[in-house]
Amino acid sequence: MSFRISYAPPADDTLAKMRDGQVFRDAMARTLGREPYGHASTAVKSERDRREATVSGAIVLYYVSRSVLT
Repeated sequence: MSFRISYAPPADDTLAKMRDGQVFRDAMARTLGREPYGHASTAVKSERDRREATVSGAIVLYYVSRSVLT
């Protein structure tokens, strides 16, 4: 199973400026996109679906939602 990754506008702006933005997006899909609760991620403020992880040297804050329809 894989999860759809959607970036907030500030993150999209930052990714557009990154020299290796596509490499980062690929790493996100390969790691958190496949297992959002894995890859040494931790819950933020004891909220299971609010997470923090390090991907390709960047600290990523994200929210996991199984109920969002796409």
